[in-house]
Amino acid sequence: MKILNSVADVKTYISTIKALGRSIGFVPTMGALHEGHLSLIIRAHEDNDITVASIFVNPIQFNNKTDLAKYPRPIEKDIQKLEEIGCDMLFYPTVEEMYPEPVFDKYDFGQLDKVMEGKFRPGHFNGVAVVVRRLFDIVTPDKAYFGMKDYQQLRIIQTMVSTLKLPIEIIPCPIIREKDGLALSSRNVRLTKKQRSIAPAIFKVLSEIKDNARKTTVEEAENWAISKLNKYDEMFVEYLSIVDSETLLPIKDWDSTRSCLACVAVFLGEVRLIDNVMIF
Repeated sequence: MKILNSVADVKTYISTIKALGRSIGFVPTMGALHEGHLSLIIRAHEDNDITVASIFVNPIQFNNKTDLAKYPRPIEKDIQKLEEIGCDMLFYPTVEEMYPEPVFDKYDFGQLDKVMEGKFRPGHFNGVAVVVRRLFDIVTPDKAYFGMKDYQQLRIIQTMVSTLKLPIEIIPCPIIREKDGLALSSRNVRLTKKQRSIAPAIFKVLSEIKDNARKTTVEEAENWAISKLNKYDEMFVEYLSIVDSETLLPIKDWDSTRSCLACVAVFLGEVRLIDNVMIF
């Protein structure tokens, strides 16, 4: 696997690949790779001639400096995992390489970035859009792969690509879970043993919303789920919302949408976890 740190070196490598007529699949990550990330890279490897991954902990998408400082960076383990699954190239830049000048880019996503994560993490999705756009410009992939656990991020990126008419196909990939239902996340390693034993309740409650959809009102389903999760020790629901899968706006009743999902952000102690389940 090639490991490149500079934009110039990546562009040279990519131009060589494209001159040979080979397709490129791209998976942008912030490292601390788990089976969820690896599933994206394996899918990209299956679909394309060349698979490119990036590892870059993007400072401009963090609202909390403590969260940024605590974000795990096990680069040697990450490189080993990428090599084991046959990734062809890793782009591993410094902050200075990605942002040689101050960043002033602003994107308008309407309401997409104002609700849920956007409400509690203002500016987060603009930071995501900035870095993903720059990575796309550097790697120029044919296809890019994103997990559905960060569903709002996926919709933001789909919208950006559509608005800017970028020649990239965005491939949504399913959430990878532990056997007990907990969605894989780089943050899970920060959970205490007790917190880890409680965490599967998040998926269990979301699944019950799906199973009981239309048996109660949307508001009753949300209130029941929030109350259920908040009863667990150390668990606090920041938001739980049943939203339209396209607009991400809250729905008032089940018949007002063709497709919806339940999205949640939960604090377990100091660890913030997100998850979602498609209802229909």
